[in-house]
Amino acid sequence: MPRRHIHVTGAAEAAPLRAALRELRTTLDVPADPAGPDAFPPEVLAEAREAACHPRLPADPYDATGLALFTVDPPASTDLDQAMHLARREGGGYRVHYAIADVAAFVAPGGALDAEAHRRVTTLYFPDEKVPLHPRLLSEGAASLLADQVRPALLWRIDLDADGAVRATDVRRALVRSRAKLDYAGVQRRIDAGTADESLALLRDIGRLREEQERERGGISLNVPEQEIELRDGAYRLAYRTPLPADGWNAQISLLTGMAAADLMTASGTGILRTLPAAPDGAVARLRRTARALGIDWPHHTSYAQIVRGLDPADPAHAAFLQECTTLLRGAGYTVFTGGEVPDAAVHAAVAAPYTHCTAPLRRLVDRYAGELCVAAAAGQDPPEWVLAALPGLPKEMAEGTRRQNTVERESVDIVEAALLKDRIGELFDAHVVDVKDHEPTVGTVQLDSADLAVIARVEGGRNLPLGERIRVRLTQADPGSAKVLFAPA
Repeated sequence: MPRRHIHVTGAAEAAPLRAALRELRTTLDVPADPAGPDAFPPEVLAEAREAACHPRLPADPYDATGLALFTVDPPASTDLDQAMHLARREGGGYRVHYAIADVAAFVAPGGALDAEAHRRVTTLYFPDEKVPLHPRLLSEGAASLLADQVRPALLWRIDLDADGAVRATDVRRALVRSRAKLDYAGVQRRIDAGTADESLALLRDIGRLREEQERERGGISLNVPEQEIELRDGAYRLAYRTPLPADGWNAQISLLTGMAAADLMTASGTGILRTLPAAPDGAVARLRRTARALGIDWPHHTSYAQIVRGLDPADPAHAAFLQECTTLLRGAGYTVFTGGEVPDAAVHAAVAAPYTHCTAPLRRLVDRYAGELCVAAAAGQDPPEWVLAALPGLPKEMAEGTRRQNTVERESVDIVEAALLKDRIGELFDAHVVDVKDHEPTVGTVQLDSADLAVIARVEGGRNLPLGERIRVRLTQADPGSAKVLFAPA
């Protein structure tokens, strides 16, 4: 069963854990010490230093530094891709300004930085460290939209009507200056308390309108709880973090921009879309069986999208079902089109509209190219030759990079869970069976019923597993260096 990326609070310093994570990085051919001097080749660092001092800017860049932008990210984040400003429009509706870090201002096509980015493809997040797509002096410095710093950006302007529907879109290169670095919890507190200024307060209004637009078109946003590792009193604790409403509102601004970008591309006839086929009937039928087993009422006349929107991620049964829902996201990929021939399968099934990745260029390779295509389309110009030359190879590159990213996330979860449980072999735990293999009913997945151990792991036994029911399980193996967590029915 797919699992969410782990977030870590506190340093992961336990020796077996660190050794296992180093081994994982070695296996995946990523730097053993991402923060060390050997993380990037010398020629890449030299080019990055030069680019940080002399970014490639238009001869007369549009000055948008007077726009009071703000960022919303986890508290410790310094690789800030996006900043926004929200306002009401005269006569009704809203105006969204969304600034995206202009990575192309620092990465010259065909240079050492460019080649290294194509080798890495994405930033990789390990529990104890991250392996950045670009050198930190760019991704966390000169190219990041840090507060009170003038930065080059691709500045989107998206006008919405009173119902949150798009009425006009523009994107151009600009110089911007964020005014504040905010985090999700702080944003939620300010909005709930009524102390947010108008631009921030509108995040709730616009976010809710865009959520309603999503409902109307049949789109889905999965609010899957994230696993968090915390260091408390010298011991590790694994817990779940339930997304806040502010997480969803912020995500809606990014989705809005990705959809607007897809519309610009399809209108111009050249682009790269993030696509996802509709889930096969068999997969939805299996989800219905899982819902029944977990005690979730799913009337036959109710769509999958409707049932997901009614779930509470704080409820353990609902959280388990949301985890299972991520199986319907398998098969996502990237689709390139040129010459005005937009493919028939150009829709992302979960978004329920054409969509592209364009809002995280500091952390994902394809977004730099999507941004260039959109700037050209908005100006009525042909895309740069270096973008057109790279387009055919991007889907394969992104597929390989995404597979590696998924491996990092999956294996990291297993390593951390094993480290937390390595001294508890033989102990009994209460758990819910949240997944059972179709053709091997004695093999499945359990979620422990523990506030201190947010563990989801494999279970194997000599009897059929009761999907959705609570059972007692015994821990049979857990070693962060060699053996993943495994339970057996008690």
